[in-house]
Amino acid sequence: MKIVEANVFDYRLNYSHGEYVMSGGRAAVAQVGTLVRLRTDEGADGWGEVTPLGSTYLPTSPEVIRAALTQLLPGVIGADPTNLSSVHRLLDGIALGQGFAKSALDIACWDLLGQHAGMPIAALLGGVLQEDFPIYEAVPLGSPQSMADFVTARRKAGITQFQLKVGNRPDDDIARARACAEAGGGEAVIIADSNGGWNILDGQLAMRGMEDLPVYVEQPCRTTADSIIAHRNCRVPLVLDESITDTEHVFDAKHAAGAMGVNLKLSRVGGLTKAARMRDLLQDLNMMISVEDTWGGDVITAAVSHLAASTRPENLLTASFFNDWTDGHVAGYSPRSRNGRGSAPTAPGLGIQVDPTALSAPIFTTGT
Repeated sequence: MKIVEANVFDYRLNYSHGEYVMSGGRAAVAQVGTLVRLRTDEGADGWGEVTPLGSTYLPTSPEVIRAALTQLLPGVIGADPTNLSSVHRLLDGIALGQGFAKSALDIACWDLLGQHAGMPIAALLGGVLQEDFPIYEAVPLGSPQSMADFVTARRKAGITQFQLKVGNRPDDDIARARACAEAGGGEAVIIADSNGGWNILDGQLAMRGMEDLPVYVEQPCRTTADSIIAHRNCRVPLVLDESITDTEHVFDAKHAAGAMGVNLKLSRVGGLTKAARMRDLLQDLNMMISVEDTWGGDVITAAVSHLAASTRPENLLTASFFNDWTDGHVAGYSPRSRNGRGSAPTAPGLGIQVDPTALSAPIFTTGT
């Protein structure tokens, strides 16, 4: 099998609950997504997606990703997408880094590998260990009451896991966490996620103020080093996210930070290949794993679902189905969650059928 053509598509994903608000005044009602289609000489299409949270969340943006794709895509024409190791060596020979852009290509290659093998990606990642698994929803930063109301409303839809957006004034964040924990009724999993928004002092104050609550805290400060200092002598379980970008950092998360888990975002670590490698290491280290990405629609949701379904149940903290959060339904709103739980498609590859007519013309094409 050889790649003969590559297309890049632009699309906009609107947030389903109004305005998505995080720490530091970061807010949006929509994000700009990028879809990649790899076409082969055997007539198969593989799809990948990368949708960052603007340009102030992680060190990338739609513009940076697309610039990298214009450099990377001509180099994969003629490559065998089912030889993932070779594809990654090829991409790294064109440009170092640029993991966000490479993530979309990696996912598209996994889609083609699964189709070629006649197996879903979850089977190729080791096998399905969970026919279904818990998913979470993010609670946009707002007043304690508005956030508690969000938890109450989404619990009625079957959601039992919530990621609270915090990371501003400690007293306010403690009140937000308390209100949401109460709204969870002692049954919901509550993760207070600062997205690196606290400085060391505010992180210390906020986390110590949450010690009597049934919550986890995620990525209190921007760096692992600062998060370690802020979390020192604190009893709230710690999850790291944005500062963990490769396997070496996984060891830092456990042995230096004392974190009980890591949130793996596919595009942040460079795609399914590297995320699966880090997932396996986290399982070996007896740590908890959340599986998601920065944003997205049906394509990224399918990719996340395969990694989650092939993760040990005792190690999976939660996963996200971003197509529940957005209108990025380019594959007919598939896969779809049910009562707060998700499952991976069983058809080969990603297991979904992207409808190109739901997209505008490609913004970039290379190959035949």
